[in-house]
Amino acid sequence: MARKNLNVGLVGYGFMGRTHSNAFLQAPRFFDVPYQPVLKAVCARSAERAKGFAETWGYQSVETDWRTLIARDDIDLIDIASPNDTHAEIAIAAAKAGKMVLCEKPLARTAAEGKAMVDAVESYKVANMVWYNYRRVPALVLLKQLIDEGRFGRIFHYRSQFLQDWTISRDLPQGGEGLWRLDASVAGSGVTGDLLAHNIDMALWLNGPISEVTAMTETFVKARRHSLTGKLEPVGIDDASAFLCRFKNESTALFEATRYARGHKALFTLEINGENASARWDLHDLHRLEYFDYRDEGRLRGWKSIHITDSDHPYMKNWWVPGLQIGYEHTFIHQVADFLQGVGEGREVSPTFQDGLATDYVTDAILKSAKTRQWESVPSVLPSHV
Repeated sequence: MARKNLNVGLVGYGFMGRTHSNAFLQAPRFFDVPYQPVLKAVCARSAERAKGFAETWGYQSVETDWRTLIARDDIDLIDIASPNDTHAEIAIAAAKAGKMVLCEKPLARTAAEGKAMVDAVESYKVANMVWYNYRRVPALVLLKQLIDEGRFGRIFHYRSQFLQDWTISRDLPQGGEGLWRLDASVAGSGVTGDLLAHNIDMALWLNGPISEVTAMTETFVKARRHSLTGKLEPVGIDDASAFLCRFKNESTALFEATRYARGHKALFTLEINGENASARWDLHDLHRLEYFDYRDEGRLRGWKSIHITDSDHPYMKNWWVPGLQIGYEHTFIHQVADFLQGVGEGREVSPTFQDGLATDYVTDAILKSAKTRQWESVPSVLPSHV
């Protein structure tokens, strides 16, 4: 059966713009999907740089105003890969224009912005998804399956970290292209919204809703030169963030994120402990799942390392022969393939904007708790069905 074309308009051409573009190109080459993404247009403020990006990735045209991109009749889907302060306005306008909307994480700078985005996509009934790509790591999909099958029994504990070290230097400026994540007015928050958002989304997906949190944050460098003004300005983001929480299933958890852990570039880890089984995962070894099952025969009981490359593992039948692993970029390809399949079947594919809002509610509560030094409750959001 011939595939229908799905014309993509990308906003932003940075690191995430590359990962998304590659995913749109590769998904129909490895997965049987009902749509053929067509890289129709890329939008950025710099026409010259956007043209270079378009030539590299095969986009057919260039725009310098996202409003013009959204107004085009030949665009079916708007993909937002621009800084956080642009997400809400672009997504809401795209939804009103009847476009499908994909948005980089976090969904928004605040839950209030995220709620407006959810209201828009639901009001105009447009397909939507947030790029929490780690949900598509085959090892973590397998973990989700094992949890849903009841193999862990009652869950007691969840713990997760995301450690980096790239902002330690006091000479690093804030703001502007490449460093907007250090500007609170653009990013919304620091590691809470940038790194912990990944940990939180994963935890909500694997272990269900979080009911309350208590947190602390720290900003180690209090002032940095701003790239746009040249002036020394106060730093408004959190450099480190840690919190305890309780899930609605009565399990407890500990989370930590920082950009000041010297020697760590992207150490994303998680562990979950249940009545019958435990599991742990590390992004540095993303194709392996460490698994312990107490019900194994005593003589053979112990941690096992499962190499996720066989055809009966999630997504792997679409790739190489058993024993050959895949990487980071494949998670985005999996997400596009799942989204296209969902659109073809008329169903939601998680993480939707509603799922993204659930994470924003948690990050809001973390930042509030860090200020009040008290436990803060987290509003409930119904999860997506897939």
